[in-house]
Amino acid sequence: QKGKQIQFKRLEAFVRDSWRKQRDDIRLRRMEQRPGQTAVPQEHKLAFVVRIVDIKGVSRRVKRVIELLQLRKNFTGTFVKLTPLSLKMLRIVEPYVAWGHPNLKSVRELILKRGQAKIKKKRVPLTDNMLIEEHLGVYGIICLEDLIHEIYSAGKYFKKVTNFLWPFHLSVARHASRNKVGFLKEMGKPGCRGEAINQLIRQLN
Repeated sequence: QKGKQIQFKRLEAFVRDSWRKQRDDIRLRRMEQRPGQTAVPQEHKLAFVVRIVDIKGVSRRVKRVIELLQLRKNFTGTFVKLTPLSLKMLRIVEPYVAWGHPNLKSVRELILKRGQAKIKKKRVPLTDNMLIEEHLGVYGIICLEDLIHEIYSAGKYFKKVTNFLWPFHLSVARHASRNKVGFLKEMGKPGCRGEAINQLIRQLN
C-alpha cells in the first residue's frame, strides 16, 4: 500500500482519550460556574511553567492554551508574567503542568544553561551579547544580565524578551528511561508548586 499507512488505534487509547476529554469538559464547566482565585499575588509577578503530563485526548480548549504557552512537548518550560488572564490559563491546563514562582538563581541558571534565541525560526545559543543588543537593544536590553533582570522583574518588555527566547527544553534524567514509574513519582503531581518549583528546575536543568 502506497502513501500514508492507516494507523489503528487501540480500544484502550480511545477509552483513555474520550475519558480525558470528558474530564476536561466537566472541570472547565465547573471553573466557569466557580471562577475561583484570579487575583495576582502581590509578592509574585513571575511564574515558570513546565509541562509534565502527556496531553493526548485532551479537550480542544486545553490544547489551545498549551499551544499559547508554547508547551508542545513534555518537559518544556516557559516563563509567564502573572496576570488575571494568565492565572486563568494556568487553571485551564493545571492537570498537565507544574508551575510556581522561580527565584533569581533559577532564572539565571535556566537562561545561562538552556537559553536559546529564536531568530528567523532557528535556535541560536545565547553566547554573544551582541546578539541580544542587536534584537533587544531598542528596549535597553543589551546583555544577558539585562535579559535575566527583565524576566525576573517581569518588566515592561517581558513579552518582547520571552518572544525572543525559545521555550526551555529541560533534561529528563537518564534514569527516567529505565525507571519511568519511579521518575514520575519523583516529579510529583501537576499544579501549583509555589517556591518548590525551584527544586523541580534544579532536577531538570
